[in-house]
Amino acid sequence: MTTRTRSINHDTALDRDTRDLYAALTDLVRLYQFRDRNVICCHDVSVTQCYALHALARGGSMTLGALAGELMLDKSTTSRVVETLERKGYLRRTPHPEDARALRIDLTARGRALSTRIEHELVAEERAVIADLDPGVRRAAIGVVRDLARLAAARVGREAACCTPRAEDE
Repeated sequence: MTTRTRSINHDTALDRDTRDLYAALTDLVRLYQFRDRNVICCHDVSVTQCYALHALARGGSMTLGALAGELMLDKSTTSRVVETLERKGYLRRTPHPEDARALRIDLTARGRALSTRIEHELVAEERAVIADLDPGVRRAAIGVVRDLARLAAARVGREAACCTPRAEDE
């Protein structure tokens, strides 16, 4: 087999794998979006608001610009999300200690409790999904998903939060 034939076969296999991965991820993301919406929305917040709570729980206090970057939303959309969450008592805005023009956004105790409760419910659902997988398959799947997240994040100039190994993973 010539180098050109191998290259064509490799490209054909890559094209097939790319289409198969796209179809599988599309199905998975769609299922997760609906699952998340059904679990999260019964807690008086939207999925986007939940992402904001989770970002603040994970990253600590931040400015509106930093939160907008974390959520991959524009500042005006993020501002509306923050206003709604503040009105519901899940977060607060305070003057930034180092920049008089900026506000610092922090979770309230109520917001932290809600974020924790939603995360526990979603993790319990995840446990049910993967419980019957062989432990080696589970670990391999986690690795593949982390790699995909890292590579996809790098393509858009970001760092994927899931790709920072935790102590128990090492």
